[in-house]
Amino acid sequence: MDATLRARWFDGRSSQARPVLLRLAGDKRGRASLRLHPLDVADSTPVDVAPGEFNWPDTWEPTGASPRMTVDLGLHGSVEVEGRKWEQALGACGASSSMAQRLQRRWLLIVGALLCVALVIWAFTRWAAPWVAGQLARFAPLSWERTVSQDALDQLERQGVLKPSRIARARQSELQIRFAALNAKAPAALRPDAAYAPTMNLQFRSGMGANAFALPGGTIVMTDAMVELASRNSLGDEALMGVLTHEAGHVLYRHGTRRVIELGILNVGSVLVLGDASGLAATGGTLLAALAYSRAHEREADCFAMAMMQATAQPLPPMAALLRAADKAHAQAKGEKANDLPIEWLQTHPDTAGRAAAIEAGQLANCARG
Repeated sequence: MDATLRARWFDGRSSQARPVLLRLAGDKRGRASLRLHPLDVADSTPVDVAPGEFNWPDTWEPTGASPRMTVDLGLHGSVEVEGRKWEQALGACGASSSMAQRLQRRWLLIVGALLCVALVIWAFTRWAAPWVAGQLARFAPLSWERTVSQDALDQLERQGVLKPSRIARARQSELQIRFAALNAKAPAALRPDAAYAPTMNLQFRSGMGANAFALPGGTIVMTDAMVELASRNSLGDEALMGVLTHEAGHVLYRHGTRRVIELGILNVGSVLVLGDASGLAATGGTLLAALAYSRAHEREADCFAMAMMQATAQPLPPMAALLRAADKAHAQAKGEKANDLPIEWLQTHPDTAGRAAAIEAGQLANCARG
């Protein structure tokens, strides 16, 4: 079967279009071959183009319109035809247009395909990436975690986000010794993974508000502002120990490591899909983004802190009071009411009021492991 239509041929040797009669012939596999019969020269030699040697663009064809389209003939230049007549000729000779062209004229399929892609991306981000990251984190070497954390601290200090602590060395040592003693008394059964027991390295920095955060491998940073806040509110060191045990929970559950790996997976996926590596973050930025823990991670860290404080006979109300004080201080710094603005410890600790109430009451009912 074959079909013919008129077209304009740009042979690649002249800028002028040549009128041609275009003959399409289809084969049993639905492929089309082309033969061009120039009309501007008598007794001219036809030009044959075999299947696979020509391409036409994926065009968007408005309803009721017949836009012109260009068919690339490779070494033979190109021809310009009316899109609707081209489609009719393809159908007449038993050939078919590309899948992309057929889809472009079916808006419901396009919308459905986009929704499916969005659903797959959402599901991968919501469940697959965190699960894969959790599995990979179990095999992350402790030495790698510590290197990543140190690189992050170095970068944050170079950027001026963190600065050297102004707290007296004696006071720093006092808190470090107390925190180390608390960890030494904690039952090993509290650890989610008995084989993973990194040494907690408590450090102090200034440069940001009342804050404490944990980095992979056991590094925990508490800011001067947090220590000063506890002192201004007449809260003893038990309050600071409570906050530090929460951060120790993040370390032992490897939340930071899992988030770094998860972001790496998502970044790689973005590069594969978009073909653009510009979104890959540097170590420091990645670590800060990785501290945006999920609510499940925060619950695990809170549960660990409550269990550890209770197991070591430490009071929980001071920790809750410090959380509320930090929430209020942060809101005041923003010029807003504390009840209208949850604390943003590097965007890691949502719903401070609810968390503080649960910690103060020692509500462990929802803290089952697994």
